[in-house]
Amino acid sequence: MRAFLSIVALTGLCACQMSAPLQQSAEEAARGQAKTVVNTVVESKMPGLNAAPVTDCIIDNATMDEVFTIAKAAVTGIDDSTVSTVMDIAKRPDTVTCIAKNKFGLN
Repeated sequence: MRAFLSIVALTGLCACQMSAPLQQSAEEAARGQAKTVVNTVVESKMPGLNAAPVTDCIIDNATMDEVFTIAKAAVTGIDDSTVSTVMDIAKRPDTVTCIAKNKFGLN
C-alpha cells in the first residue's frame, strides 16, 4: 500500500511539474497580448509619452488576472472597462514609481 501511495504522490508531483511550462507559456502569451492592448490605451490616453516603457510598467504591476482580462481585449476589442483597468493599474504607487524611476519622458 505504501508503494502505491508513493507512486500516486510521485505521479501527481510530476504532473504538476509538467504543467508549469504550459502555464508559463500561457502567461507569456497573455502578457504579450496585454502589452499590445495596454500600448494602444497608453498612446490614446497619455499622448506624448513613450508608450512602450509605460506599458512595461503597467504590465509588470498588473496581477495575472488583470493581464488575462486585458489580453482578452486583443480579441474582443478595447472597451471602457479595459481602459479603466489599464488606467487604474497606471495610478498604483508601484507603477508610478516604475515610470518615474525609469525617467520615461516626452518623445
